[in-house]
Amino acid sequence: MAEFTGRRLPIYLVLDCSGSMSGEPIEAVRQGVKALLADLRSDPQALETAFLSVITFDSGAKQVCPLTELMSFSEPNLDATGSTALGEAMKLLEQSIEREVKKTTPTQKGDWRPLVFVMTDGQPTDNWQGPADSVKSKKLGNIIACAAGAGATVEPLKRITEIVVKLDNLQPDTLKQFFKWVSDSIKTTSASVQQVAADGPINLPPPPQQIQIVP
Repeated sequence: MAEFTGRRLPIYLVLDCSGSMSGEPIEAVRQGVKALLADLRSDPQALETAFLSVITFDSGAKQVCPLTELMSFSEPNLDATGSTALGEAMKLLEQSIEREVKKTTPTQKGDWRPLVFVMTDGQPTDNWQGPADSVKSKKLGNIIACAAGAGATVEPLKRITEIVVKLDNLQPDTLKQFFKWVSDSIKTTSASVQQVAADGPINLPPPPQQIQIVP
């Protein structure tokens, strides 16, 4: 167990907080983050390894919560406004991982490979192609992207990662199911992290029926 201490599983939630998320959707996201946190805090393995960060994007992007251990994490205040700066969010994600995730050196093992969940309900409104390609080419982590609702386009997300899922709608129950699946994915990863190769794919639990995996 000694070696395990100090190796974190960094989790980044990159959440679309643009104006189209206002009302029920953003409230469902708030509740989803709250439920995810409660679920992870009740799981001993996740509690020991998972560190959580939240990046939000609207007309710009900001890291509203730096990488924090679960017991010290306080839920961010999420408001929906503005446009959809997915490119800015990808730049900030790359900078945050570079700054916060410990790399393996000859003398110490670094953190586990980050697990990143990107969720958007629309189409990017900024220059997203370069930042998306940079994130994908650098293999910054295991990235799962979610196109949420009828207005979300899959193509930009496919530029970021091979693993893209789609939600048919932004109903509270659908978003609740999505965050539950995110939580299950984190718990599965934290339990199996020592068996997974440093840059190998992860095993995700099967999604509920409201979530389709995009081939």
